Formats: sequence, C-alpha cells, structure tokens
Amino acid sequence: MNLLQVQGLTARYGDFQALYGVDLHLDAGEAIAIIGANGAGKTTLMRSISGVLRNAPEMITLDGAPMGAARADEMLMQGVAMVPEGRKLFPSLSVEENLLIGAHARKAAGYWTLRKVYDLFPILHEKRRQPATSLSGGQQQMVAIGRALMSNPRVLLCDEISLGLAPVVIRDIYAALPQIRDSGAAVIVVEQDIGQALKVADRVYCMMEGRVTLSGLPSELSREAIHDAYFGVSA
Repeated sequence: MNLLQVQGLTARYGDFQALYGVDLHLDAGEAIAIIGANGAGKTTLMRSISGVLRNAPEMITLDGAPMGAARADEMLMQGVAMVPEGRKLFPSLSVEENLLIGAHARKAAGYWTLRKVYDLFPILHEKRRQPATSLSGGQQQMVAIGRALMSNPRVLLCDEISLGLAPVVIRDIYAALPQIRDSGAAVIVVEQDIGQALKVADRVYCMMEGRVTLSGLPSELSREAIHDAYFGVSA
C-alpha cells in the first residue's frame, strides 16, 4: 500500500478549474518531484494534499484512509507537513520561536528536535534569537523547513523551496534532503528547475495546465519527452 495516494484529483477556485484528474503516489521514504511551468497546477496540488484546499474524501488517501476532505490541521496531525511557497514565517517571532511552533502544532515523538534542526542548519543556532524575517532568503527557507520538520512529519511537502535563491544557497538546502529522508520522512518537492528535480527525486511527475503529462524515473525520461510534457508538443 502506498503511503500517500492521489487519485482523480480535481480542484477549483470558484468557476476556474485548476486540476483535472491528477493521479500520483508516494511510498514511505521516497522522494518525488513535481515539475512544470507557472500555472501548471503544482501549488494547487500541494494545497490539496496539505488540506488547505479540501476535496472529495477518496481523492487523497493516507495509509489507505480517505483524507481528501480533511482540514490542514487534521492533515498535520496525521503527519503531513508543508513548507509553503514564500516561507510564511511569523515576523514578530525569533528564529527559535518559529521553529518551536512546528513542535507545538504536532507533538509527535521522532527524530527531529530543536538540536537536530540546528545540527542540520547550524546557521540557525547562531541566529536563533534574531527575528526570523531579518535573515537572508536562504536562511529563512531553512527556518521554514526546520519548522515543518519539528512536527516529525511522515510526509514533507516542499513548495518551490529554491525560488529566488542563489545557486550556492539552493545547493546547501538540497544537501539537507538525504538526512531528512533518513529520518523517515517521505518528500514531495515542487521544483521549476528541471535539473535540480531530476537530481534529488526517485520519481518525477510533470504537470501542464492542471494535468500530469509525464511521469517516471529520472533515468528513463529523455530531455525531449520532458520538454514536450513541460511546454507542450510543438506544432
């Protein structure tokens, strides 16, 4: 049984339909990447899985249990944590206070503690007393990831964690992914950088206009197939 299963997922914003029958699955300990251009439906998919957008119960299952209609707080309690696009840190709180909120939201025994997060991102320990939003963009992203890890998630959703960051910072953030997976978390990464996605994922899904247009192992997907799935087949 898959840890997480998305089947026939549709999603709307009012009259606008954003997703059309999306299917994917995630196994325990696995990392998958969702790629696609702006407007492909990637963030809507993540919002649906995390419970921010609610759907028919059977469209999303966790350990076989229907969760499509669950609220975001209910999904978090079941072990699905999200690192949102734009980080969404609390500006009035310090780095450490932002991290501790993650543990407060879901008090689950597991690998991740404040010390473990500081081991993963040592710069956060150095700056733990500073306002979180006073940090650089890359350091803020580390706080957002650490906050999610503090809930000891079974599924970690990462939405555009490299967006707007320098290549050296992106490298440092993605260098943490193996340890995150070793802790027992399965990971879904939304990533516009195709090369980065292919390097970190066991499997890749490409989306275009609210549909999955290609999926498979990175080693099996040709550059031409990815291009056509990402942008559409040229006339």
